[in-house]
Amino acid sequence: MLLALGDGRALPAGTLASEAGVAASTASEHLARLVDGGLVTVHPQGRHRYYRLAGPEVGRLIENLARLAPAAPVRSLREDSRAYAVRRARTCYDHLAGRLGVAVFAALLRDGLVTGGDGIHRLDDDGEDRLSAPGRDVDYRLTPAGHARLAELGVDLPPLDGDGGLPLRYCVDWTEQRHHLSGRVGRALADRLLALGWLKRAERGRAVLVTEAGRERLPAELGVETG
Repeated sequence: MLLALGDGRALPAGTLASEAGVAASTASEHLARLVDGGLVTVHPQGRHRYYRLAGPEVGRLIENLARLAPAAPVRSLREDSRAYAVRRARTCYDHLAGRLGVAVFAALLRDGLVTGGDGIHRLDDDGEDRLSAPGRDVDYRLTPAGHARLAELGVDLPPLDGDGGLPLRYCVDWTEQRHHLSGRVGRALADRLLALGWLKRAERGRAVLVTEAGRERLPAELGVETG
């Protein structure tokens, strides 16, 4: 159920029960515990109760745990297709992740629109993987050219700071072991690509699908290959 909520949307208990493959009463019991534990919030609306993650920090926690958890066994073609879709492109709470999210960030770095690192995740000097410190180890910045390029696409961006750049946050992608863009800019970019219709959310889960328009415009506008 937490994975189903990982894209930041609010979902009703019935949908979450279906995602988990449990009875509605079982789902309600577990959701009550998640609310009590501060991981999930509940929003009554009419006769329904909608649940969502308590914040982006919970989304990051889920991503980090997913990196450590053993791979779940695949028992059907449907499960295999959904797992592949999640690896290919998904939301990490409110920004793009998976191969597509990594590819977008790599293209921004390649074209000099983002500076400060190379998008590759490395272990620190003592061999400990910095699971709990996303967005702190590398000083990525959006350049003036990057700001202009994203603004042309209609991405809602804060103004550049005094030295002409814009600090960026990132996450270590748990399936790709590379960096993808997060924070305010990552959220704004994901929102805009969805609004443009270049991407669309899958009917279930966190997977994001590239549309026909996206297959045409993402390479042209951002240099991101979607094949």
